[in-house]
Amino acid sequence: MKIFDLQSDFETNRPSLFPLLRRFRGADRPLLLRTDVADELDAFLALPEGLPLNGTVAEKLFRRTEEMIVQEGCLHMAVRLKVAEWCYFCIDIQNVCIGEQSASRFLQAKERMANGFNPEGDWALEIDLKPFERGFPVMKETGSIGKGVAFLNRHLAHSVSNRQGNRLLDFLKLHKYGDVQLLLNQQVKSIGELQQALRNVRRVLETVEPDAEWVDLVEQLPETCFEPGWGRRADTIRDTMGLLLDVLESPDASSLAEFLGRIPMVSRLAVLSPHGYFGQSGVLGLPDTGGQVVYILDQVRALEKQMRHDLHDQGLDIEPRIVVVTRLIPEAGQTTCNQHLEPIVGTENAVILRVPFRTENGEVVPHWISRFEIWPYLERFSREAEHELITHLEGRPDLVIGNYSDGNLVASLMTQRLGVAQCNIAHALEKTKYLFSALHWQQHEEEYHFSCQFTADLIAMNTADFIITSTYQEIAGTDDGVGQYESYQTFTMPGLYRVLQGINVFDPKFNIISPGADAEVYFPHTEAERRLDSLHDDIDDLIYGKAHPEARGELADRDKPLLFAMSRLDHIKNVTGLLRWYAECPALQDKANLFLVAGVVDPQRSNDSEERQQCELMHQLMDEYKLDSRVRWVKASSDRNFNGELYRRIADQRGAFVQPALFEAFGLTVIEAMSTGLPVFATRFGGPMEIIENGISGFHIDPNHGAEAARKMCEFFDRAAADENHWTRIAQGALDRVEAAYTWERYAANLLRLTRIYGFWKHISNIDREETRRYLEMFYGLLYRPRAATIKQ
Repeated sequence: MKIFDLQSDFETNRPSLFPLLRRFRGADRPLLLRTDVADELDAFLALPEGLPLNGTVAEKLFRRTEEMIVQEGCLHMAVRLKVAEWCYFCIDIQNVCIGEQSASRFLQAKERMANGFNPEGDWALEIDLKPFERGFPVMKETGSIGKGVAFLNRHLAHSVSNRQGNRLLDFLKLHKYGDVQLLLNQQVKSIGELQQALRNVRRVLETVEPDAEWVDLVEQLPETCFEPGWGRRADTIRDTMGLLLDVLESPDASSLAEFLGRIPMVSRLAVLSPHGYFGQSGVLGLPDTGGQVVYILDQVRALEKQMRHDLHDQGLDIEPRIVVVTRLIPEAGQTTCNQHLEPIVGTENAVILRVPFRTENGEVVPHWISRFEIWPYLERFSREAEHELITHLEGRPDLVIGNYSDGNLVASLMTQRLGVAQCNIAHALEKTKYLFSALHWQQHEEEYHFSCQFTADLIAMNTADFIITSTYQEIAGTDDGVGQYESYQTFTMPGLYRVLQGINVFDPKFNIISPGADAEVYFPHTEAERRLDSLHDDIDDLIYGKAHPEARGELADRDKPLLFAMSRLDHIKNVTGLLRWYAECPALQDKANLFLVAGVVDPQRSNDSEERQQCELMHQLMDEYKLDSRVRWVKASSDRNFNGELYRRIADQRGAFVQPALFEAFGLTVIEAMSTGLPVFATRFGGPMEIIENGISGFHIDPNHGAEAARKMCEFFDRAAADENHWTRIAQGALDRVEAAYTWERYAANLLRLTRIYGFWKHISNIDREETRRYLEMFYGLLYRPRAATIKQ
């Protein structure tokens, strides 16, 4: 949107624009969000004086305005022209003229709006990481966002052909397992020598049986510079060496990616997830403990299996080892979170390693600590965990995977000291969950400590070698909504700092790899031979029983299908919202019962304030609308096998699953339900928007319009009653969608491929990143540490 066109348009349409601008000013709100601006604009365009503005450049500008600040006769506007592309304008209301302004000036106006007059002026510490992008490849097309590895492969191929050949040679000499050298030893001094040695060996390999193994071949090879790791069989070794010759001769993105994907550089992994109760049973539903625990355990099982497969094909008899590092909680209740080491079921060498939090004087903290209050413990935890991790692995990990904001910060601290690759998985970034959380951070600091969390996020996402997200929306949102990572691009925390560029979502470090559901637990309800029939009586009792502990409600009509939801009981999951939609829609009550598996039923059993509030609201709604004969509410279950059969049991009755969250980063329960063949209604805000093909494999609902969501559910049950194939078509669509895009096998292979490619990128660009690291260290020392120290231990 060119400023010249805007200025010309404003001049031409001045008579119509003046009353519109006055209308914005008269809205009696200092800050208008996109929907507010749209509502005021639509109301004005419906008036006779507004008609000339239809289709003008000015109208398009206001349609793309995410925030409008009304201040001192001016409108300060943040305009999102398209995904991740922002510009800022200031409109003089009286003179009806528009001009561009910097992000800094817009943020200053926002700060004045939030805090009033500042006697010290508008100066603030400004964080800007854009200058550090110089010399690094950055994508330009919005369609490329989240496909960083494909872009990076093309860049790396160009680099190898032009100037990085020797660095590739050095990289191949780096790889060892303990004291055992892999791939190449130090005898090769140049690319030319390597090429000739590869040709000599390939000629020999063409004369032997394809299934001849390395151990039997090595003595026959005419060159002594090659070490194990090229492959187990002669045909694999020949192909791998051929790929390297292609890369050295005339590299292209596909051949380089395939070659790097075969390098034996991943045998030991560390996965960090400090907060909450991390365990294999009895933890789901406890405070700060939910989908990320299931995600990590399934991830570890899939990664170990894929690593074993890869190492075998590479010709190495190495057992992969994975360690999940979390917090040890001495007062762990009925969980295993007080155990130092715990083998992970379904793996051979993966374990949970628990390390305690300690106070300043070194005493172990015995009790659970909210994820909002763990920040002062993490630096010491990172050092102690690092020591125990290296001891357990008998060496450094090849990759450190951080999870959530706290795990990603610990990963940053650990990888900077170890010099290994770092992968971040946010699962969810709190900044987009809580409206104006950065702007009004001071009001929320005592409860949420956003200053620590958002600072930790900025540090971790900029130190990470690569970032995994489950969806595109997580990175860059949609045309109508800002992405989680995009929200860190430009923002202010008044009185602390303002961020001019905190992250660039066009950075090729971003990659979308969607997880799946455990296929051994979540499989179609039609696979009768695999069903857990022995659980059916217990499940029926849970749904329909009279005196079940931790339950409320008794369903009067057992012939109705079930509308089912399973979730934590917190504000963002919006279970209370679903209950209200159902309560206010008699038509839906006539068509289906509501079955809720959520949180605790007795608020006194929770030590989480938000869960208690939501629990009390649930009881209030049940009482107010007299729902006990139509709604069954039971406490959350952490038994995955039971939950898997529960999904299938509800599918037997031709029910449906609802995920009503105000926002959902991914939506693992959506995948679980779809994997069992259960039709799903899920929020349109976040991951489910990408998971579900609306009307084909499920349905999108807007959690802000509950009546419309309830109407959609009514229509579904009406159609299913009139056409017995309708329910089956949606169920099969869900199964097909999961099979095509959401499996752990695909996830593990892609993650390990990324690890190798970004490991090479880290090697060839490490020197150039030193200045960024120093900047972030300063940010950590001068901002994060003092803020963390203010939290009471």
